[in-house]
Amino acid sequence: MFQRKKLRKEYDQKFVELIEETKNNWLHLKQLMHLSYGEHDELKYKALMAKAKYIYLLREAKLRKVSIKK
Repeated sequence: MFQRKKLRKEYDQKFVELIEETKNNWLHLKQLMHLSYGEHDELKYKALMAKAKYIYLLREAKLRKVSIKK
C-alpha cells in the first residue's frame, strides 16, 4: 500500500510539472503573437493547440484530484 501512495505522489508531481510546462509554452506563444507584426497562421494555430492542451490537463487534474500548490 505504501508503494502505491509513493508512486501516485511521484506521478502526480510529474503531472503538475507537465501542466506548468504547458502553461508556460502557451503564454510564450501568446506573447509572440502579441509582439509579431501581421498575422501568422501557424503561430496562431500552435497557440490555440497549446491552450487546448493546457485546459485539457487542468480538467484531467481536477478529475484525478491533483492539487497544484506553489
